[in-house]
Amino acid sequence: MSYDVIGMGIVIISIMLALGKWIRIRIPLMQRLFLPSALIGGFLALLLGPGVLGRVTQDLFGEGFLENGLFTSGIFEVWGAMPGLLINVVFAGLFIGFRIPNVKEILRIGGPQIAFGYTLSWGQYVVGIGLCLLFLTPVFGLPPGAGALIEIGFVGGHGTAAGMQNTFNQLGFEAGYDLAVGLATVGVLSGVIAGVILLNWGVRRKKTRVLQKPEEISVDAQLGINEFDARDPAGKMTTSPTSIDPLTFHAALVAIAVFLGYVLLEALKWLESVTWGAWSDVYIFEYVPLFPLAMLGGIIVQMTFTKFDKYDLIDRGLINRIQGLSLDLLIVSALASLELSVLGTYFIPFVVLAVSGIALNVLGFIYLAPRMIPSYWFERALGDFGQSTGVAATGLLLMRVADPGNKSPAFTAFGYKQILFEPMVGGGLVTATALPFIYQFGAIPVFIVVTVLMIAFMLLGLLHYGRKKEE
Repeated sequence: MSYDVIGMGIVIISIMLALGKWIRIRIPLMQRLFLPSALIGGFLALLLGPGVLGRVTQDLFGEGFLENGLFTSGIFEVWGAMPGLLINVVFAGLFIGFRIPNVKEILRIGGPQIAFGYTLSWGQYVVGIGLCLLFLTPVFGLPPGAGALIEIGFVGGHGTAAGMQNTFNQLGFEAGYDLAVGLATVGVLSGVIAGVILLNWGVRRKKTRVLQKPEEISVDAQLGINEFDARDPAGKMTTSPTSIDPLTFHAALVAIAVFLGYVLLEALKWLESVTWGAWSDVYIFEYVPLFPLAMLGGIIVQMTFTKFDKYDLIDRGLINRIQGLSLDLLIVSALASLELSVLGTYFIPFVVLAVSGIALNVLGFIYLAPRMIPSYWFERALGDFGQSTGVAATGLLLMRVADPGNKSPAFTAFGYKQILFEPMVGGGLVTATALPFIYQFGAIPVFIVVTVLMIAFMLLGLLHYGRKKEE
């Protein structure tokens, strides 16, 4: 593959993103649904590619005519590789520039979110693995590892699904990648759409404490454009461009975090090969992707700068912009390279997993959240619902709509939750190792463990945090 093809693949993906934003502005339905421009652009690229346009032209004009749609096979090869690389950038930057408070403060403010979020995440494993044991594996022949797809696609999202492509391939479940990306797409769509429906329901039923009427949702929020007076700076110039541009410096920090993650992963693979792997022929880290270790690399970078940086050089805003760019490109490329034929082959299992995941999250929000979160339960749980259905960005989007003035503790509690949540699930170590554990030890032992964990966190929320007085 030539460098020109790689460059053109990135150029076209960027054009799809711009077209997605233009469509969002021009079509009122897209605004009311709060669909991210990356999702719209990804669908546009999918429609113009071999899976839709290419198939239509083949049927109408015969083989060879626009078989790849408006793109080339080389560009699709670039798009197929991009998500697995970009997710490392997203996870490497999770904790760079983020002040990590003490555990007592985290649990005091973010404890209810931690209990509720973990209940939903473990519940997704319980539902997914249970469906495979009872129905999907014996009837449709899906491997037991498919039980992890709901959590990978919903809480993990497109990036986690893409980052685990090699894991799926190594374990002989190649279709798992496309199913996970498909579930991530359903997750984002259902998270935003169901979240907006729940928001309107909450306002009308007087369950919200910030918004009082659905009409209070601003037009600018629907357009996805910030008002002129509310446009915060994207980042601070912590270094002088005469020495190194601030964006370059922060990109270098993210790269260092990814490299540290790579070193950690290789060290763990070596340790595994000379210890329990050599003794029992059981391998876990051999199948673990890089991105959760890149997150640990980011934590090492942040801890180092916290201790030795007397100039306060890291700006969280610039790290957010690097993550945001990577995530937007990741979503478009993952959707554009989706194999629709796989979804057709496993259509019924795919629908069963998607509907079950959505139902679990909606029921958890309506029945568990009010009993687990003592104050501002609706605004706070809406962020957790968004994350459990369509990654953290969806949760933040819903919270901004429900609490545009940041009058509730929702954003602070949600941020504190991530410190003890992201390293484990939603793309963390548990998400990365769940598939290898299922394949190495079987679905039933893993099902028992996740069931116990789900019940434990549910009881923690109901009996401890839910009974606390409102702060």
